[in-house]
Amino acid sequence: MITGFTLRPAQGLQRRIRQAQRPLLLGLLPLLMGLAYLAGGQTGVYGAALAFPLALMFGAHSVDPTKLPRPDPLTGLAERDRLISALDGALHVRGRTTAALVLEIDRFKLLEESQDRAVVERVLCAVADRLRDVLRDTDVAARLDGATFAIALTSVHRLDLEAALQLSARIQQSVAAPIAIDGENVYVSVSVGFSLAQRLKSPTGTALLQAATSAMIEAQRSGPCAIRSFSGAMKNRIKTRNSLCDEVAGALERGDIRAFFQPQVNLRTGEVSGFETLARWLHPQRGLIPPVEFLPALRQAGLMERLGEVMIRDALTALRAWDEQGHDIPRVGVNFSTAELRSPHLVDHVTWDLDRFDLTPDRLVIEVLETVVAGQSEDFVIRNLSGLARLGCCLDLDDFGTGHASITNIRRFSIERIKIDRSFVTNIDQDSEQQQMVAAILTMADRLGLDTLAEGVETLAEQNMLERLGCGHAQGFGIARPMPFEETSQWITDFTTDVPRLITLPGRAGLSAAQPAKTGKTA
Repeated sequence: MITGFTLRPAQGLQRRIRQAQRPLLLGLLPLLMGLAYLAGGQTGVYGAALAFPLALMFGAHSVDPTKLPRPDPLTGLAERDRLISALDGALHVRGRTTAALVLEIDRFKLLEESQDRAVVERVLCAVADRLRDVLRDTDVAARLDGATFAIALTSVHRLDLEAALQLSARIQQSVAAPIAIDGENVYVSVSVGFSLAQRLKSPTGTALLQAATSAMIEAQRSGPCAIRSFSGAMKNRIKTRNSLCDEVAGALERGDIRAFFQPQVNLRTGEVSGFETLARWLHPQRGLIPPVEFLPALRQAGLMERLGEVMIRDALTALRAWDEQGHDIPRVGVNFSTAELRSPHLVDHVTWDLDRFDLTPDRLVIEVLETVVAGQSEDFVIRNLSGLARLGCCLDLDDFGTGHASITNIRRFSIERIKIDRSFVTNIDQDSEQQQMVAAILTMADRLGLDTLAEGVETLAEQNMLERLGCGHAQGFGIARPMPFEETSQWITDFTTDVPRLITLPGRAGLSAAQPAKTGKTA
């Protein structure tokens, strides 16, 4: 629902409005003089007589409708200048303080790609309405651009970190409630960054907004639905990322951004069932840079499709080399971004690459995020996924459980295997609810004839529980970290020789004493 809009009068209409104001003022002259006499006698009349011509000359011209701050035409929220003015005003209240918050809808581009424009606009309006519900009447909420919103808090005597965190959490909770649109529920989340005035050396409205924006970007880097407070250290990190943006294109062409490979293991047989191809940047000065740091730079530069080409080439090169080395590696997986899936030549390029390396299509696994499959309506994306399936490539549905993909879409895109997101796997040996959730996923997969793979397996206990529940395959730091191709052959040899120690089979001891890690796969 559109909650507010502003009409901008034409210049001719503005002129007529100003002209109509003059006779209105003249008609009120007797009343004004009477009130002046009652208030100040003859002196009041003299004062009114002097003031009236000035009012007549300037009053109609003092406010230009085109110069007034206009609310966002879609949501009715304030605009950027109004927000900054509110922050500046709050900063000038003696003995009080304020804060700015910036929030952005997570994975908004994916929402735009998978939904009609009308649905996207209704989501934006719903988020705006929920901000109004959470905030005080005196707080100012604004829509900056796209899916980015900002809040200026009314000045208060005390505002600490804990209070700001609680407000951010309330905002996230309000936004996360399902948005009902045409009988369907749409789910969104927001990442939030905030900046407290007392943490800036020279706080201004503009500085507060910029700091909160930096904190929001940091929150997005930590994953969906994160909250971050601005700190001085963020400036250095932002500077570093900006420098990476300048270097990323050259690094991709020089081969500094290359494929690493993480093994996948069949929990039923104990054999290596494949490798997943993951992008890593080997920087000459900074060393190994994870994708969470450089993928945004590649997206900004429009190089995601080129990255996909590099990853497919490296993956098929590795698969061919393993064959020549005598290793039995059935498949290698490659992650496809939405940008790649939109390419009208994707199927032709994959076909050509497979022919060039003399490999059959069934040995290439195309990994697609569940959020891409859920509600996807773009012709090129649908055509490419269907074309890759007809070609004979295997399709994995990645991060299952995070994107609300329906069974219809799973069938529609000929998905062969679902990859259970690591959020369901972490501590599954200790959490009964996690166990029940994964058991339900595995039961559904079995009924649909789908294979399964659990991501982010980091401990022996997690791996044992997944095996007992009937999961087909496992991947994670508990088995092996992603490694460059040069290390894969030795790892395969060691693993094949040491299978009884490394992987739990019926009646066997289980994984070796692999150290649990804090983080899992980052594609």
